[in-house]
Amino acid sequence: METQRAFIAIILSLLILLGYQHFFAPPPPESPAVTTSPAHSPATASPEAQPAATEAVADKASPASPPPLNGKDIPVETHLYQAVVSENGGAFTSFKLKDYRESIAKDSPPKELVLAHDPGRMPLDFFWGNAMPTRPLLYTAAQDKIVTTPGGQASLVLVATPQPGLSVTKKLTFSDDSYRMELSITVHNSTTQALRGAPLIASTYAPFSPELQGKRAIFSGPAALLDGAKLEEVQPESLRKDGPKTITGAVTWAAYEDSYFLSAIVPHDPGPANLQLSLAGKDEQVTSILGGPQEVIPAGGEKAYHYDLFVGPKKLSILQKTGSDLDKIVNFGWFDALAKPTLFLLNFLHRYTHNYGVAIILVTVLFKLLFWPISHKGMKSMKTMQKIQPKMAKLREKYKDQPEQLNQEIMTLYKTYKINPLGGCLPMILQIPVFFSLYKVLLQTVELRHAPFMLWITDLSAPDRLGIGLHIPGLNGIPVLTLLMGGSMFLQQKMSPTSGDPTQAKVMMFLPVIFTFMFLNFASGLVLYWFINNLLSIGQQYLINRSVEP
Repeated sequence: METQRAFIAIILSLLILLGYQHFFAPPPPESPAVTTSPAHSPATASPEAQPAATEAVADKASPASPPPLNGKDIPVETHLYQAVVSENGGAFTSFKLKDYRESIAKDSPPKELVLAHDPGRMPLDFFWGNAMPTRPLLYTAAQDKIVTTPGGQASLVLVATPQPGLSVTKKLTFSDDSYRMELSITVHNSTTQALRGAPLIASTYAPFSPELQGKRAIFSGPAALLDGAKLEEVQPESLRKDGPKTITGAVTWAAYEDSYFLSAIVPHDPGPANLQLSLAGKDEQVTSILGGPQEVIPAGGEKAYHYDLFVGPKKLSILQKTGSDLDKIVNFGWFDALAKPTLFLLNFLHRYTHNYGVAIILVTVLFKLLFWPISHKGMKSMKTMQKIQPKMAKLREKYKDQPEQLNQEIMTLYKTYKINPLGGCLPMILQIPVFFSLYKVLLQTVELRHAPFMLWITDLSAPDRLGIGLHIPGLNGIPVLTLLMGGSMFLQQKMSPTSGDPTQAKVMMFLPVIFTFMFLNFASGLVLYWFINNLLSIGQQYLINRSVEP
């Protein structure tokens, strides 16, 4: 009886884990205001200036509507993206990725990452403390168009004069074969007085993938890496509920991300900084202002600030190549240690198959081979247990009024026939971390976004649906692969030996129905993994059933 209860508990635990993860998993914990140790505090770098710098950042977070500017747009063309930099603020007003599309439609336009609509806070709007007005600056560009040559670089220079004697020069350098850009900003003080201020870079972001909004397992919002190690992600909901947040510390980079795309700014000097976050508008637009400690520019002097920028896909291999610890934003949580090797294996196999669906099938086969000895032993143990059911029935009848003696006799029987009563559960338990790792990979990696497999499965990151021209409420098509997965699981249960306990048998036969409904909105790549795994298990069970005589 204890064995049966343990078996049912394991199955129910699996169901709870799967259901909780998919339907009820809470969003990542909101990040409180982060402070560093005194040794790294901005106050130690500039004791008098820090309060003023923080006040300046907060003042910029809620600007009044700026007057319209009449600057021109400068198009930027590289091998990887098309962008537009406006003289109004010297900021990006468009950034389209050539290798990624808005949807799977053949005529879908390139993926646009600048979706915010606040003209006063477009990406890379720059201020310098209180020495500049709160509205965006009007720059003058030295070029009308930027086009990179294959493997080369090109630079755009913009100059603004916020007030007499003070000028700002922005230089953006674009590489033809990289999403990484270089930004240098030089503040020139040609007045007769020293100026005190702090560098502030402001951006307003809207969600890159509006179609993913509302899915609790998806994070979309601002993030920062502190001291090259601590990843902070802030839920926009917390900004709406609690108001603006300030993250203080040695900021390695500040970013806005979703599951697939990323816009990040990386200071060359990851020193003390303030990252002020607030909501702008009603559609989840987040204003992010990265401010450094206050400094003094002497009369006739200048101060230069250098940054790296990254606007592109959140692809692990690209981020690792880019450097600056940007790859740490790809975080699979508890399953990170297993998910990243799984992603590497998927990409490795994709190089040869050129189809992520085929790569998923091959990964499934490899995982099955890895667990084959354990699962084979467990299945064989279950088959042997079925053989001894008549002996078990006699023991239960003989010791029906002596439960302790019955348990001892059953354990003796297990030892005699070398049976592990939990052996049949072990393979399923071992698959749980593999399942969740693959679930995280399919949910959070841009490689699987819009990746086709075959026939009606055109996006392995989306649920499988076969359109039949009829509206099916809640489904929008027939989940063919999911139904096949449920059918294969039912066949597997029919082939698997039972212990003779009616309660356990009912639980096992009901599992395919539960799993089918649970998998309806899972990524088709995950359903494909489970379906292939079921087919391999059926073949393995067939071999065991033939090898163990009844």
